[in-house]
Amino acid sequence: MNTMTLNKQRSARPVETPETWADHLEDALLELAPYVVAALAAGLALVTALTVAVAQPAWLSTLMASLAGAQPTAYWYLSRSSAIVGYFMLWGSMVLGLAITNKLARAWPGGPTFAALHEHTGWLGLVLSAFHGLILLGDSYIGYSLNQILIPFASAAYRPFWVGLGQISLYLMAFVVISFYLKRWISYRVWRTLHYLSFAVFGLGLLHGLFSGTDSAGLPMLLVYWTSALSVVGLVIFRIQRARAKAIAAH
Repeated sequence: MNTMTLNKQRSARPVETPETWADHLEDALLELAPYVVAALAAGLALVTALTVAVAQPAWLSTLMASLAGAQPTAYWYLSRSSAIVGYFMLWGSMVLGLAITNKLARAWPGGPTFAALHEHTGWLGLVLSAFHGLILLGDSYIGYSLNQILIPFASAAYRPFWVGLGQISLYLMAFVVISFYLKRWISYRVWRTLHYLSFAVFGLGLLHGLFSGTDSAGLPMLLVYWTSALSVVGLVIFRIQRARAKAIAAH
């Protein structure tokens, strides 16, 4: 290799420049940005609520009645809405996980992104599902106690069997989500066994929603449940077929 080639290679290498005060300022602003956005959003929500309360005092009295009146309804609606969104998160986590194992994630946006989304949607599903149960402590229609919410099949007030399946699904979901962080300390076989619990979580959550949801008999929710179930089953069948084809090709 001659001297001219070496000089060209050296000149092609990027030159590292020392960080300036502007770089440090940019780093600090990036660190503070999420907190600033959260504070602005909270402030905007507060100003909006105060404006509506002044402009529409009847709305404020209705809201207070729904939260602390003789028959509060807000807790039931919050429970049901968080259950639906939590189910969507569980469904999304299942689809993303199966897409990774089926190698469907290679096209877009890629395996690592799918894995991160799979993990975070699982976390969101767990948090929303826990909120779905605990918020019912404020509802007086059925009057759940903390023991009845935490202990499966402990309440006979409302469809105890189907509610109990949902409670079991929540605890199994917690094991699955925690298994994301145990992977480096346990064997792959144990981790994979724990992760297979996600199928039980989805099945129990589906049955819980179908048979204990107050609006599950309506067409919109039936479409949600059956579409999600068929999509998961379809991805599982596709995964099995690919595994069989791979095994046959290996022989």
